[in-house]
Amino acid sequence: MSNAVVTLEMVAKLAGVSPSTVSRILNGTAKVSPERKKAVDHAIAKLGFVPNPVARGLAGGRTLSIGVVTQAIDSPFYGSALRGIEERLVPRGYSPLFVSGQWNAEAEAHCLEVLRARRVDGIIFFSGRISDKVLKNYARGMPMVVTGRKIKASGLVSLNCDNVEGARVATRHLLDLGHRQIAFISGDPGHADALDRLQGYKNALAEAAIPFDPELVAEGGYHEASGLHAVHDLLAKGKRFTALFAANDQMAIGALLGLNRHSLRVPEDVSLIGYDDLQSSLFSCPPLSSVHQSAHELGQLAADAMLSLLAGQQPDIRVPVPRLVSRESCRRLR
Repeated sequence: MSNAVVTLEMVAKLAGVSPSTVSRILNGTAKVSPERKKAVDHAIAKLGFVPNPVARGLAGGRTLSIGVVTQAIDSPFYGSALRGIEERLVPRGYSPLFVSGQWNAEAEAHCLEVLRARRVDGIIFFSGRISDKVLKNYARGMPMVVTGRKIKASGLVSLNCDNVEGARVATRHLLDLGHRQIAFISGDPGHADALDRLQGYKNALAEAAIPFDPELVAEGGYHEASGLHAVHDLLAKGKRFTALFAANDQMAIGALLGLNRHSLRVPEDVSLIGYDDLQSSLFSCPPLSSVHQSAHELGQLAADAMLSLLAGQQPDIRVPVPRLVSRESCRRLR
């Protein structure tokens, strides 16, 4: 074919069917004989016809786009989640539209308005600081999937990970290895999951009849540099610890560097465990023990939930229980 635009009508003429039949075949709603469908497929291939997803969507009252409010596009956690969303939406003909809220309620509100102006068919919203009330109001006008929160509303699905249990499992692992002086690097207290992981750490200590010592807790910011600084702060207090639990893998990687700079070896001097089980944790030195909470899978589940809502169905989706992945960064206390 030349560079001329191939139209749906041209496909229909070559296949010997009506344009509406071609449209219904493309949308997957046509009930036609195998011979007729084969003729349409042959015409599409011969002419090099490329369906216009915008036109198809508008014809059905949709734009075939899904808004996704992430918090930090450059984060390895959110990057993995966004890849999971793409893998589910694109094969179904939907285009994800990514915007970043940067953990700022005003920025998140702006992202929601931008997506609504773009007439997206639904919004997937990751964690964030905007209020539950605002998200419920948006759900009145379009389907919404929210992660990292416990929230209920019509037209809204909430996917919440059990961060309390995940942190308890991580701390319990260190306790089982004989450690009793376990330091903790928490996340930003403005994040609900950070508070939950701190609570899980406390719960595991309480189960082992070990008093909680706030001097063994340093606040981090969920990025590598904050883990590095948190180790410096912990050691400056002069508190001894034989194990360290960081509330995410990025902080654990920073903590690993911090311990090394203070001539403390992992795991010979300090056992170290993270959270999220990022792909990069397999390649740290030593490989990092972590709590597996797959961001990639969370993205896939969020997209699946959205597709169910768009199909008029109530999603039956459960977030997997966090599980421990033991690697070389932890060892039994001698």
